[in-house]
Amino acid sequence: MIDINLIRNNKELVKENIRKKFQDEKIPLVDEVFKLDVRYREIKQEADELRGTRNKKSSEIGALVREQKYEEVEKIKKEVGEINKKLEELEAEETKLEAKIKEIMMKIPNIMADTVPIGKDDSENVEREVFGEKTKYDFEVPYHIDILENLGGIDLDSARRVSGSGFYYLMGDVARLHSAVLAYARDFMIDKGFTYVIPPFMIRGDVVDGVMSFEERDAMMYKIEGEDLYLVGTSEHSMIGKFKDTIIDANELPITLTSYSPCFRKEKGAHGIEERGIYRVHQFEKQEMIVVCHPDESKEWYTKMWNYTVELFRSLNIPVRTLECCSGDLADLKYESLDIEAWSPRQQKYFEIASCSNLTEAQSRRLGIRIKDENKKYYAHTLNNTVLATPRMLIALIENNLNADGSINIPEVLRPYMGNIEKINSK
Repeated sequence: MIDINLIRNNKELVKENIRKKFQDEKIPLVDEVFKLDVRYREIKQEADELRGTRNKKSSEIGALVREQKYEEVEKIKKEVGEINKKLEELEAEETKLEAKIKEIMMKIPNIMADTVPIGKDDSENVEREVFGEKTKYDFEVPYHIDILENLGGIDLDSARRVSGSGFYYLMGDVARLHSAVLAYARDFMIDKGFTYVIPPFMIRGDVVDGVMSFEERDAMMYKIEGEDLYLVGTSEHSMIGKFKDTIIDANELPITLTSYSPCFRKEKGAHGIEERGIYRVHQFEKQEMIVVCHPDESKEWYTKMWNYTVELFRSLNIPVRTLECCSGDLADLKYESLDIEAWSPRQQKYFEIASCSNLTEAQSRRLGIRIKDENKKYYAHTLNNTVLATPRMLIALIENNLNADGSINIPEVLRPYMGNIEKINSK
């Protein structure tokens, strides 16, 4: 959520930002908020003046009683009663306007960084850097499900009978590999100075509204029937929610946390759920990193965070590239965002495996996360980044560490988590 002062003082900046995101249908919201805010401030001023008048008149009553001027006392009491009645009406309208302004403000996108490329959708995202030589083989790379089935590591048929499409059973050494990469990612981030956290896997609706746009919520989140609880789509949601309605001492910043959670997503929309693949699924596990910091430090942390993910994937022999999200692909709360994509030898193209985002004050304003620095209070900046997400990570890992006989080499950094085995053999 942006600062209301931007709309008060520079409506055109806010409108231009919306145009750059190709969301012209939201432009009228800016003028609507502006008009509501003008009325809100008029009411607030009128109410404040009435309170002042009421206090002044009330203070006169005691003196008049002592002077036994009872007629004047009754007159003032009547006037105070009329003021209270008018105040009640104004306060009701003020509350209604405040709620309406907040509702609309939460639909207006965050102001983007000047460096964000302008484009309509993800097809216009811009490649920034490439890390590592593309993996090449002198044999044909099978589909990832065929590789996993050959290793005795996945059972989709049973999962489909039990849960439907978008679910899976991981088996044997592949299941162990799945756990190994998560444990390695946890320790990797701890070594970077991040504190390890296991957060709640369900969150309340007001936290959901604080961390994402309404459109994202409806497309992604599973709601628990009959309760004000949602299953997390990523642990970032409950991790940022941890700081809801808090005032953080400036000396405690930056706060750097890395969290593990299962994640649950509807995955509605154009991408859909693959019948056989595990690239897009309803249930997965994830290691996340989040940072809460001083506004002046968020750009620096943004660069550090995506570099950590690149470093981790390169340590697993996986070539990656960074892709800057264009304006039309940037979620409404984001100031800037960078996707990290892994090379697929089978598809001969990169695919997304992580996303790093700087949200500046957008989440903090929604959730009330503030910094106390001497006598000042101001909103913190929040950032999040995927360390890795499985089973999507498994696709990149097995394709880039595959042997001609169908076996998989275990990257050296994972071997301590795999009983020091060097290879998973075909079954």
